[in-house]
Amino acid sequence: MDLSPIIISFQTAIVAILFTFFCGTFIAYLVFRLKNQGLKIFFNSLLTLPLVLPPTVFGFFLLDIFGVQQPIGKFLLDFFAVKVVFSWVATVIAALAVSFPLMYRSAIAAFEQIDPDLLAAAQTLGFSERKIFFKIALPLAINGLLAGGVLAFARGLGEFGATTMLAGNIAGKTRTLPLAIYSAVAAGNWSLAQKYVAIIVMICLLILCLMELFSRKSRRM
Repeated sequence: MDLSPIIISFQTAIVAILFTFFCGTFIAYLVFRLKNQGLKIFFNSLLTLPLVLPPTVFGFFLLDIFGVQQPIGKFLLDFFAVKVVFSWVATVIAALAVSFPLMYRSAIAAFEQIDPDLLAAAQTLGFSERKIFFKIALPLAINGLLAGGVLAFARGLGEFGATTMLAGNIAGKTRTLPLAIYSAVAAGNWSLAQKYVAIIVMICLLILCLMELFSRKSRRM
């Protein structure tokens, strides 16, 4: 059995979650602290949009952004000699893009569970927004954030549609576990497909157990 899809999947999901966790937490807090409810609704809808879009549609948007004939893709290729499409970087971008909304929604939910009186009291005492975030909001929301991070990691690990569109299915380079399962089935190698399926099911089950653990801790606080 070729282990490269497993290695590529974990490398992709780990790098993606590093960006997703910190960016999702920070952006969620900024939206959470907005006073304008109209803007809040708009940003919540915009940042959650990838959750409801078909993966191939979202993959098309990514391809339209990073394609070598598109402004951003052409800029990266001409000035940095970086071709995003059909590269390992593309698998990371696809995983990051589809897992971000899960992290964002989890972070928003975690921050909304904080007693608003605590935040108001901190403002009254003259705490800066940065101090409120690091001293009050982050410690109180941490279990919810970790649960969201675990869920986002699982989503990045299992990404298929957007990865196919942007990164392709190149053995040893962009072929992740879901793509390896698809390739094995397409080739009629049922035994190999079953092995890959068993691996990803066990990984996802473990991830869900961790998420449940963090969620329970969050509800107790």
